[in-house]
Amino acid sequence: MALIKEESEDVKIEETFRVKHEETEKQTDLMALKEESEVLVEMEEQDHSEKSSEERAQKTKSNSNFTCHQCGNSFTEKGSLKSHMRVHSGERPYTCPQCGLSFRHKKNLYTHIRIHTGVKPFTCPQCGRGFTHKGSLNDHMRVHTGEKPFTCQQCGKHFTQKQNLTVHMRVHTGEKPYTCPQCGHSFRHKKNLYTHIRSHTREAAFTCKLCGKNFSSKEIHNAQTDTGESVSTCQQICQHLCSTWTNCHA
Repeated sequence: MALIKEESEDVKIEETFRVKHEETEKQTDLMALKEESEVLVEMEEQDHSEKSSEERAQKTKSNSNFTCHQCGNSFTEKGSLKSHMRVHSGERPYTCPQCGLSFRHKKNLYTHIRIHTGVKPFTCPQCGRGFTHKGSLNDHMRVHTGEKPFTCQQCGKHFTQKQNLTVHMRVHTGEKPYTCPQCGHSFRHKKNLYTHIRSHTREAAFTCKLCGKNFSSKEIHNAQTDTGESVSTCQQICQHLCSTWTNCHA
C-alpha cells in the first residue's frame, strides 16, 4: 500500500513539474520573441533617426512646413511629423495581436509579425541564412567580411554589432539589468535570465528534509563534483546523521 502511495506521489510531482516546465518554456519563448523584436525596432528607429538627421538640412532648405518643436526636425507632411512625435511622447499605437507587443510605427509592427509567421525576406547571398529585418542581414554580413566597427573604449575589444558592445560594457560597469521576478537574482545577459527562470520549475522536484533546500533531482543533491566536493551544502551534515540521511535519501 505504501509503495502505491509513493508511486502516486511521484506521478503527481512529475505532472506538476511538466506543467510548470511547459508554462515557463512558453514564458521564456515569449520573452525571447519580445527581445528580438525590441532589437529589430531599435535598429529600425535608429536608422530612421540617422536618416532624419542627414535629411534635416535638406528639408530645412526646401518647403518643410512642419517642424518638431522639441528636437527641430522638419517634415514636408503633417503625417510624418505626427508619426515622429511618438518618439517624444512614447506612444505605441500599433499592437501585435499575438503577443501584445506595441510599436510606434505600423511598419515596425509588420516587421515584428514576421517573427510569428516565420517569413524571412532578407537572405544572405553567401550562406543563404534568412532574416526578418534588413538591419539584421547587414549585421550578419560582417561575419563574412570580418568587419568589427564597434570598439570598447576601456579594453579595446571589437564587435560586429552595437548591441554586443552594449552588453559587453556591463562587464566594466557591473550593471545587471535583468532580474528574476521570483527570487530577485540579477544577470548581465537576458539569455542567462531565461535559463535561470527555467530552474524554478525544477526546484520542486526534490527537497532535502534536513536543510529544506530544493534541488532539480535527488541525484543532484547527492552528487559530487569531479574534485570530490559535495554539490549540496548539507550533504556532509546529512552523512553524519545516519537516521536523517536514511530517511532523506531512501
